[in-house]
Amino acid sequence: MSITRRQALIAGSALAGASLLPGRLHAEGKQVSLAFGPVSPVYAIGMIAELKGYFKDEGLDSKLVTGNAGTFGRQTLAAGQALFAHGDASHPLQLSARGKPCKILLATEMVCSYANIMVRQDLYESGINSVEKLADYKRADGAKPIVAATAIGSGTWVFGTYVFEARGLGDRVNWVAGGGPNTMFPSLQTKQFDAIMAPPSWIVEVEKKGFGRTIYDTSKPGVFEKDFGGTLPVLVIYTLQDTVEQDKALVQAYVNAIYRALAFVKATPLADVQALVTPKYFSGIDPDAVSAELGFDKSTWAYDGVIDKPSFERGAKPWYRKGTDIPETKYENVVDMSFLEAARAKYK
Repeated sequence: MSITRRQALIAGSALAGASLLPGRLHAEGKQVSLAFGPVSPVYAIGMIAELKGYFKDEGLDSKLVTGNAGTFGRQTLAAGQALFAHGDASHPLQLSARGKPCKILLATEMVCSYANIMVRQDLYESGINSVEKLADYKRADGAKPIVAATAIGSGTWVFGTYVFEARGLGDRVNWVAGGGPNTMFPSLQTKQFDAIMAPPSWIVEVEKKGFGRTIYDTSKPGVFEKDFGGTLPVLVIYTLQDTVEQDKALVQAYVNAIYRALAFVKATPLADVQALVTPKYFSGIDPDAVSAELGFDKSTWAYDGVIDKPSFERGAKPWYRKGTDIPETKYENVVDMSFLEAARAKYK
């Protein structure tokens, strides 16, 4: 099954019950939904919670709603078409700044798996094998190199732009929205893009196809920490503050299910995790690509889910910059660890 068709099927089955307002949830048997995008192993934790039956165990009928970029989760949550979202930590900060206060409930990733940068194969072969050399490159018409994030404002954009800015190269590249793999890969192949931001599964697929090579790889020890000053909340589960205030029991049940899924991944061999999620969600993706991303996730996921104040404050570097439109935000105003603490106490 193609990625596009799989996304459509997942989204279609979810949207029927996803537009319920928090006040109606109790009467409807606690139907909830989790929004994220694209369908990628980086978001597998919700899939695992579903497939293992943890949502049902917690009294929830949970659906997954997926799109083409991480911004989809933010937009879907804001529109009331999902109650929870899984995405870059900048998304709840952006929503809060725009009058939709959010609460970050836990972290699933503390090292960014989608901050990797790949260049076109021909550019790599010509010697462009670093961020600095890419910034020095000029296209045939003399224009700056074109670098594609999944969407402007997405997590790939937030982390990618920071990598260039941290090196004083922020004004040396042009950023565009590239969407998902069905648009990213051919655009790299046909030289519409000079470089793309890529999670580990995309790296495997792109390199196998001969479309490009990696020049910035956060899977290598110390790469991410060197630029960002240490680990920080990258991918998080979040919801609107209204949802927290209106149905604490529902939020607790949801966090319980996600926390149990994290514990399962930590205790389970990679091959078994892959065997669980592949038939329903990744049957159309190169198995090596799925393994690469799940392997990165398994080695970097925040299995305890905890976001402490120092790690949150390290996020200031990528979050609070010109162009992100995110004002400096206090830890206490957006992070709520109380549900995670209760889940950890219940499922030791």
